[in-house]
Amino acid sequence: MKHLFSNLDKTKMKWFGGGALLVAFATFGLMSCGQGTLQNATLAGADSSAAGATYVAPGALDEYYLFYSGGHSGNVYVAGVPSMRHIATIPVFAPYPATGWGFDEESKKMMGGFTWGDVHHPSASETKGDYDGRWMFVNDNSNNRVARIDLRDFKVKQILGPIPNISGLHGGAFVTPNTEYVLAASRFSVPLPKGIVAPIEDYATKYNGIVSGVAINPQSGEMSVGWQILMPPFNFDLGDAGKGPSEGWAFWTCYNSERATGKLEVTSTQKDRDYIAAVNWKEAEKAVKEGKIKEIGGVKVIDPKATPGIVYLVPCSKSPHGVDVSPDGKWFIGSGKLQSITTAFSVEKMLKAIAAKDFTGEEDGIPVLKYESVKEAEVNVGLGPLHTQFDNQGFAYTSLFVESAVAKWKLGTWEVADKVPIAYNIGHLASAEGDTVNPDGKYLVALNKLSHGRHLSVGPSQPESTQLINIGGDKMKVLYDAFTEPEPHYSQMIKADKIKPIEVHPKEENKHPHAIWDIKDAKIERSGNNVTVKMVAVRSSFEPLKLEVNQGDKVTIHITNIEQTTDELHGFGLNEYNINIVVDPGETKTVTFIADKPGVFPYYCTNFCSALHQEMQGYMLVKPSGGAVAKK
Repeated sequence: MKHLFSNLDKTKMKWFGGGALLVAFATFGLMSCGQGTLQNATLAGADSSAAGATYVAPGALDEYYLFYSGGHSGNVYVAGVPSMRHIATIPVFAPYPATGWGFDEESKKMMGGFTWGDVHHPSASETKGDYDGRWMFVNDNSNNRVARIDLRDFKVKQILGPIPNISGLHGGAFVTPNTEYVLAASRFSVPLPKGIVAPIEDYATKYNGIVSGVAINPQSGEMSVGWQILMPPFNFDLGDAGKGPSEGWAFWTCYNSERATGKLEVTSTQKDRDYIAAVNWKEAEKAVKEGKIKEIGGVKVIDPKATPGIVYLVPCSKSPHGVDVSPDGKWFIGSGKLQSITTAFSVEKMLKAIAAKDFTGEEDGIPVLKYESVKEAEVNVGLGPLHTQFDNQGFAYTSLFVESAVAKWKLGTWEVADKVPIAYNIGHLASAEGDTVNPDGKYLVALNKLSHGRHLSVGPSQPESTQLINIGGDKMKVLYDAFTEPEPHYSQMIKADKIKPIEVHPKEENKHPHAIWDIKDAKIERSGNNVTVKMVAVRSSFEPLKLEVNQGDKVTIHITNIEQTTDELHGFGLNEYNINIVVDPGETKTVTFIADKPGVFPYYCTNFCSALHQEMQGYMLVKPSGGAVAKK
């Protein structure tokens, strides 16, 4: 049990109060039982109806897609709900040999020389506040980037960044109701512009955070930096966009309003409250158009001291993690993970407080609204509240990290209706369509930080845990344990019929300048030391079948998979040259390398494609420098 509280020192624990702490210890007493006891308890609660509720028969399809982040793996994972079966891995910020991502020229260029990223928050594109099935945006906490996945083929089409001025893009990627912007904010404050150095002792006055809107082209999805706002040196965490009466506003939580340095688990938890930043992004757009900006790092940045009326700070329980806007847009919910309450703030009251200038002070020129003037209700949900999701019956669901539970409570009456235990230490949670104006209810997925004792042991590196919960009745019910790749921070659950993936790339849409569609057009061309190959892949051969080059040549291979049949992918693996390309039906990919090793090197199809898959191969002959092909 001790390690479960290792992140809460005595300074923090006092905020829970003695009674609440006893509840926490009682809760964790069960968790500290031996593995056999825990398994027996689990088996005793087993329910065949739960198995039936998650069963999707062979050949049948799930009702929802679940997209969840892969953390430092750099991937996004896709599962079906209610089966919880893993369907696909979408590589984003890290090479992934299974699909050839990071090996062809286009994906290498998008990755920009980085070989990893820290994916936290997948966010689907929206139209009028509902998922529209076009794109999925994800952030990179480590290298300050945002990626766009096209849900037509589940592949990354753009990676924007590193975005100037942002350090640790954790506060993203959350979309506005018509995908005008992807919200982005800095986890870490640094001196700006980047590249300058200021002593850490001057952190409070010479370091800054940034909140930003990444603009989205409504037709193509192309991303660009829209606006940025200079912020105090707080650590910005998670965000959400307003909707309905709050549309045009963006919200972020922050911690470390103390502007502290050193051991933050102590130094940044001294105040009773931190903040939610409320940003009027429509006013930010207006300020940029009117030139009320200054340039930092080559980007147009708004200074709220010079341009008041764009940003306000709302006091929130200390060390908040998430802020979540209710489906009707009337409330935004903030939870401090070191307290036992979740606070519902009224958008109407916030706007009245702004109009009345009901402020209690300021932070670097940003007005601080009076907590009592914006607060609608405090809901005593339990220990360690983090994130909130919603259903279609007016209920909210808040994850309780310390208590390892989910609390169900009613919007408007603010009463806790139910609570279900989770195994263990839940972080984020996702309900069906729960980030939209029209949630579905039915299911909720808990994304847990620990999973010990609930799976076959795989050694010290344990899998992550997700649990499917039925929220369709009065009482919540855990239906299924699933174990995922690390680390699922956040997820979104989308109706399957909203996404319309293609199964082949239509020939007429292939605009690659080196695509060819007939074996007779395959060729090898030389210009000095540059060798260009136009290659066809089709069941069950490559053309050309032989490549002859000289040691030191720069070789560029354009491979077109001319199949127009579902699931007829072809791979191109070149032995000992670290070349691994996977080409979908109707797709063309390019790889460039230096033929620096002499000898004969086979190339072959890496994706099973036919009964003669093993026969799909060829040879690259690299003549030694100044020599001919070796003879016996």
